[in-house]
Amino acid sequence: MPTTKSFLKSPKVSFEDTSIAFSSKSNLQLKKIYLIFASMNQNWLVKLGTFFIKLFLFLHFPIKKLIKITVFEQFCGGENLQECNKTIENLDKSHIGTILDYSVEGEDNEKSFDKTAKEILLTIEKAHNNLAIPFAVFKITGIGSAELLEKVQNEGALDEDEKNAFQRIKERINTLCKQAADLNVRIFVDAEESWIQDTIDTLTYEMMEKYNHEKCVVYNTFQMYRKEMLLNLKQATEQARKNNYYLGVKLVRGAYMEKERQRAHEDNYCEPVHETKADTDRDFNLAMEYSVENREIISICVGTHNEYSCKLLVDLMNQHHVEAKDTHFYFAQLLGMSDNISFNLSKAGYNVAKYVPYGPVDAVMPYLFRRADENTSVAGQASREFTLIKREIVRRKRLMFQGK
Repeated sequence: MPTTKSFLKSPKVSFEDTSIAFSSKSNLQLKKIYLIFASMNQNWLVKLGTFFIKLFLFLHFPIKKLIKITVFEQFCGGENLQECNKTIENLDKSHIGTILDYSVEGEDNEKSFDKTAKEILLTIEKAHNNLAIPFAVFKITGIGSAELLEKVQNEGALDEDEKNAFQRIKERINTLCKQAADLNVRIFVDAEESWIQDTIDTLTYEMMEKYNHEKCVVYNTFQMYRKEMLLNLKQATEQARKNNYYLGVKLVRGAYMEKERQRAHEDNYCEPVHETKADTDRDFNLAMEYSVENREIISICVGTHNEYSCKLLVDLMNQHHVEAKDTHFYFAQLLGMSDNISFNLSKAGYNVAKYVPYGPVDAVMPYLFRRADENTSVAGQASREFTLIKREIVRRKRLMFQGK
């Protein structure tokens, strides 16, 4: 842990200040959010609700409007880029950036891959010269076949059609990263499952070597719940030094825990993820410390809802005399979650952005189902959100009774 002797004098950050966390929400909006998280705080209700929503959508029941004004409005920016403008503007008022995340999970075909790539290009263009949108982002499986990526990783022999398809994946990736570099927009490549991640890493580092020589444009994502990821980060840093380019690092804990363990069990190989959350937390925090120590070559965004890790990065930045507004350092959380972290960090002067998913309601439902599952499965997440919202409602009522 850093010592306090060498800290910069910086604004005190508290994640308990609900007046800042929910300053952008009206009383009516706060009550709606209260009801959403009150429901999500009940595991049985989330499972039951998810089942019936899937059933009603399958039967084409007219429930999209209800979904849109509740969970969709809470966790998504809109159905298209135009509808996202209001969310972008509202976040920008609190000096919080937007990361536009096209969250449509399309069909596994070339037409769908091309359509998704075109939409991501639009997000890059929207971010151009717009300080309210500091990053673009994409998943490689959105623009290419996961099955093909896995075959490449396993060094399987590709037939002529597969070789052409893989070349098209590389061309789409290059088109996105080149556009980002040309328009001075930083771009994240999201992490995915371990059985395709090596291929994703290789493709991403090729883009870094191509576009990160003068500044950090392309960022790779490191899922720190994987046992070898801290070593991978260090190796990636040395590779960047050797080849004279900047390393973009987005740190997350990880998003595919159950899938990773189930596949390892089914295929009888050692699980790639840590056995305990404590091990993941340790590696995540060590990766932050390593990134700060190597900040001459690393730019970092920490994507986390963990309050301790956010406070630790603040401390590390202070210890190493890094200014709060240094653009090589960013904090990021999902829209609709952990506003106590995002808004309080921003109020203290740190760089903060929200992931803002968007897309047609029915097309982003898989994303919303995962958010609901995450809030119920991650220890205390829904309860924490619910408690903070309830505290703010009580605080406002107290002020009203006091005539303030």
